[in-house]
Amino acid sequence: MKSFAHCLKLVLLGTALALGSLSAATAADAAPSVRDALERRAETLLEIAAQHVRDKGEAGALDFSRQSAFVDRDLYAYALRMDGVFLASGGSSAALVGQNVLKETDAAGKPFFREMIELARQQGEGRIEYQWFNPADSRGEPKLTLFRKVGEVIVAVGYYPPRATPVQAKALLKDAIAALGKAPQAALAEFQHLNGPFIRNDLYVFVVDLDSGRFLAHGATPALVGSDGLALRDPGGRPIISEMIAIAKKDGEGELDYYWRNPSTGRIESKHTFFRAVQGRLVGVGSYNR
Repeated sequence: MKSFAHCLKLVLLGTALALGSLSAATAADAAPSVRDALERRAETLLEIAAQHVRDKGEAGALDFSRQSAFVDRDLYAYALRMDGVFLASGGSSAALVGQNVLKETDAAGKPFFREMIELARQQGEGRIEYQWFNPADSRGEPKLTLFRKVGEVIVAVGYYPPRATPVQAKALLKDAIAALGKAPQAALAEFQHLNGPFIRNDLYVFVVDLDSGRFLAHGATPALVGSDGLALRDPGGRPIISEMIAIAKKDGEGELDYYWRNPSTGRIESKHTFFRAVQGRLVGVGSYNR
């Protein structure tokens, strides 16, 4: 049975990001995880749903389709049996209720329900990533699902890591430039504040000194501040900061496509960045291509 999900495969060029003198491990620790709040919400809803099945048995899973207690805004609980029969869902996967989903695949051909069952059998719980239809924007996108085995029932809650658009990236760049014009030092600090106005989903601001090439701010990886941006390469070896600086010095502004780690998904993805030269600084904001 083919999945009803339709999506593009993400282009992955590596599993680690070259960060000059900054190690990949250090970068991962330093980068704020934008999806932390979603992860906590998913874990909380999963525990509520799993406890309900512990208390009520398999019949309790049927409540996922009809009780709001198992829906948290864009998150919802769903359940399937260890034999592959899909039992209930509070979201778009309700179309699968009553079907055996062992042969169900995502758009990339991954039999994720079968893999989920195998992991549940071996470990009792876990997480799995697959490509699934996102009703919020009518696209197929990566979805991360947490699941837990309760008796012969697997209870699951998944979420789509948030993604911003190029329009939003350009708007954030405009806001960042305005902030720098009013209070440069305060703005540079605010660009790195996780709960501030300049980190939105997978959007963030970075600033580089045009003369030295050194980072003055980086919303996703504050540990880069002070490091040599001219030595920085994307996973394909491209000197992205050097290219941006050359364009900015010549034209005052520009755009560049390259590959970078998405702080929302934790994966290397294609990114389109808008940048501008302002008062001796390169200011940039990019969005990750869908």
